[in-house]
Amino acid sequence: MRFLEEFRDPVLAEAIVARIAGLVTRPWVLMEVCGGQTHAIIRHGIDQLLPDSVELIHGPGCPVCVTPVACIDEALELARRQDVIFATFADMLRVPGSDTDLLACKAMGGDVRTVYSPLDAVQLARENPGREVVFFAVGFETTAPVNALSVVQARASSVDNFSLLVSQVRVPPAIEAIAGSPGNRVQAFLAAGHVCAVMGYREYEAVARRLGVPVVVTGFEPLDVLLGIEAALAQLERGEARVENQYARGVDRDGNREAQHLMKQVFRETGQSWRGLGRLEASGLQLQGHYANFDAREKFALPAVPSREAGECLAGDVLTGRIRPYECPRFGRECTPDSPLGATMVSGEGACAAYYRYRRNAGAHRA
Repeated sequence: MRFLEEFRDPVLAEAIVARIAGLVTRPWVLMEVCGGQTHAIIRHGIDQLLPDSVELIHGPGCPVCVTPVACIDEALELARRQDVIFATFADMLRVPGSDTDLLACKAMGGDVRTVYSPLDAVQLARENPGREVVFFAVGFETTAPVNALSVVQARASSVDNFSLLVSQVRVPPAIEAIAGSPGNRVQAFLAAGHVCAVMGYREYEAVARRLGVPVVVTGFEPLDVLLGIEAALAQLERGEARVENQYARGVDRDGNREAQHLMKQVFRETGQSWRGLGRLEASGLQLQGHYANFDAREKFALPAVPSREAGECLAGDVLTGRIRPYECPRFGRECTPDSPLGATMVSGEGACAAYYRYRRNAGAHRA
């Protein structure tokens, strides 16, 4: 299968690992900022193949996981309304809010529906003109264009009973926040190929210059990740700090200009709260102009909801690389995919879910 089997070749992987071993002369710490890359690393044991002097830290690369509890509570508030059909992707159903989740809300009578696209939610609104349909618009820059398209289509066809509950986040401000945080150990970043396929990597060039750290764009298969690690380590060993594109088959410098234009037409940058990182300026997107009428927070005059993180959940520490999932005392015990305490165990891109699925006894091994 093109671009799949070729990028899982164990012989080529061994050759790249050998090159890395010959390249490294001192300890280095790298962070991948993509949940898909985290799962590839843990599933294929990539971190265990590397020299002991190379440490990988899992960053806030899961958009479901970084969605703050307050936003989940807003979703629950809307889903409980009799006049609302609340549409969402399946991976948001079991993310805990302050006291429950959307799946439990559905069981108690809330009209919560799983869709594959926000355009499905627009169609729901057309089919249910007597009710309001709200789509939970969560994600990095990868989901923003189609979320923007949904309100463009709704406005063009006068579907006024459709709105978005927006929790869109932007990756570059998160990288800057991590690199500038007290006690930061990360010396290079692996950037997510799918985000850069939309946005390009021009913005990362300024980030790399300001922070003095390499940023390498890479993909999600084992060889993609290994090549990204090799490129980042080569820069570190040479004392360089620039953007390098190791995912040229899917990414170019400018990205998808049409998608970017659509995003700029519909959204503007705004401050956004992240689980684990707090509020970061210019790290979120908000509906603007003609499309502000499709903002569910404004349409329903949602009050500020006092939210609380589950005290026993250490998802914030996992998302910022302060601990690994198995270092949480509740990992695999009180907290499992069937009974999750936090978002990082729920999401298909969460680090806790990756360790639980592929390396449940990770504490007994090098990680």
